[in-house]
Amino acid sequence: MDSLVNSNGICPEPDEREWGIEIGECESHVAKKTGSLAYLTWEELGVAVSSSEWSARKNERKCLLTGVSGYAKPGEIVAFMGPSGCGKSTLLDSLAGRLASNTRHTGRVLINGRKQRLTYGALAYMTQERVLTWTLTVKEAVYYSAELQLPKLMPRSEKRERADRTIKEMGLQDCVNTRIGGWGFKGLSGGQKRRVSICLELLTHPKLMLLDEPTSGLDSAASYYVMNQIAKLTRQYHMTVLVAIHQPSSQVFGLFNNLCLLSLGKAIYFGTTFAANQFFAANGFPCPDLQNPADHYLITINIDFDEDIVSEEIPAEQVINALAESYKSSEIYTEVQSEIATICGEKGDIIQREGSLQVNFITQCLVLSQRSFIHMHRDLGYYWLRLVIYIGLGFALGTLFFQIGSGFGSIDARVSMIMFVSSFLAILAIGGFPSFVEEMKVFQWERLNGHYGVGSFVISNAISSIPYLLVISLIPGTIAYSIMGLQREPKLFIYFALVLFVSMLLVESLMMIVATIVPNFLMGIITGAGIQGVMILGAGFFRLPNELPHVFWKYPIYYISFHRYALQGLYKNEFEGLKFPEYSGGPPTIDGGMILKSVLHIEMRYSKWIDLGILFGMVVAYRITLFCTIKIIERARPILKDSMVISSF
Repeated sequence: MDSLVNSNGICPEPDEREWGIEIGECESHVAKKTGSLAYLTWEELGVAVSSSEWSARKNERKCLLTGVSGYAKPGEIVAFMGPSGCGKSTLLDSLAGRLASNTRHTGRVLINGRKQRLTYGALAYMTQERVLTWTLTVKEAVYYSAELQLPKLMPRSEKRERADRTIKEMGLQDCVNTRIGGWGFKGLSGGQKRRVSICLELLTHPKLMLLDEPTSGLDSAASYYVMNQIAKLTRQYHMTVLVAIHQPSSQVFGLFNNLCLLSLGKAIYFGTTFAANQFFAANGFPCPDLQNPADHYLITINIDFDEDIVSEEIPAEQVINALAESYKSSEIYTEVQSEIATICGEKGDIIQREGSLQVNFITQCLVLSQRSFIHMHRDLGYYWLRLVIYIGLGFALGTLFFQIGSGFGSIDARVSMIMFVSSFLAILAIGGFPSFVEEMKVFQWERLNGHYGVGSFVISNAISSIPYLLVISLIPGTIAYSIMGLQREPKLFIYFALVLFVSMLLVESLMMIVATIVPNFLMGIITGAGIQGVMILGAGFFRLPNELPHVFWKYPIYYISFHRYALQGLYKNEFEGLKFPEYSGGPPTIDGGMILKSVLHIEMRYSKWIDLGILFGMVVAYRITLFCTIKIIERARPILKDSMVISSF
């Protein structure tokens, strides 16, 4: 019976925990391999997933992989090939420890015959959907990645030299100053973006590198050039490389050392590329002369079409099952098992954590802040569009409450104006949510490979956003404040702008938390707007604080709603010191403090600066919550995987 595998999720931060999935140790203890190279083996690997909610209730699962075994050695490239949906990406995810939480996986994966976790800089995994910061140029993207990934003791000049060399190796020297491109901006082609992704993975010359469809979007010449460069670097730096590839040319196919053919989740063949022809010929499917062997293998094991291309009499599924059974009983399979046993028996070195690799916390914050600042500056939808809208709203608010005056009727006008500023102006910050989601995606992919920590990301994101939010607060705030004719004391305007600024900081922090939990544009915006809507309702405007129902609305919404403190602070800022006539033309008999206490039910035991201090404290609390949310989600994933696996038995 297969052994249940442990969760082998990639450790996002460098640590000394073990990596891999194994039950039991390899038997023999032979001389250790020299150096800290990565010899990877996987035995009887199986992955199953619930095909539907109905089948899950019946404990039925769809098998994505069944009994797949193989190995990969330093200085060699192993190619995973097969038709779409055969399990190539699933196999890479399994080896990298990034399987979904609803999977059941069996077998064992070992590195150097041991169960160990690869440390920082030792593993690189380029998935099909690698996310790049689309506003950066090629040079900037690779330079910033080099600053974060390469050893902290390496001089900056050497880091940039390696970045330039890697860019040249991937044939991107002619577009180094071209932006990567995204929505509304063309930028690089799809193939060039793939090469940029490969550049980022090659910077550290990792011990183990997994590439999922590295030639996707490239023409045949570019595919060969890129794979040939990867092959050279693999031999030069003794990297262990595994590649999931679809329909390689004959030249690219010739660069691979070993081939793993998959179909229907089964291993059709694993062995050297030159012996694959003999295996297919021996089973009655010889490769025709002058035909690309890779094309022949894929045609033979493809079941995506009703027409039987290989044989008019034998169904394709039957051909695949026959080939899988033939492989299991062949000498090739026996040799693979023997090689796996030899690698496991010669227990290699544990790949130790290299403490000098990771750049320090301050450097991470500085590099990420600079990169994020540039991204925010170039993404028109991040802040500039909001600035234009806020300026328009500033003029609208100013003209609506033009020269508000100090008559008795201005009391209601001031209350309405303050409510709009503290609530509806702040809530418009959710417009940047799509940009938040994209930034979170970049963070999550870089985090998986341990480029930097959660704290660095949270702090740098806040630092880089502050200048833009200050501009958005000051310019529209100045326009609205001056046109409305509010009190002219500079300190009152400064307080007004600070409340607007900190409210936007709070909304951005809240939406970053939402983006971490709900990484979907539409659902995230709805969720964020809903949360703020509840807070606005409980802020003490639509129902006065003393009239709020105690259950839920008073405790806790009224006390945790930042809109309450913004509203309260702006009320005090505007009404304190003012006197209003009881009736038109009458003497000033109504004091602003009386209105605050008796009419608006505002807490007067502390000053408006305490309200502002509470708001700044909530910014810190929200950022800490963002940090904890990311950490909890990271910690919960392996636990969820384990519980899902256990419940499937």
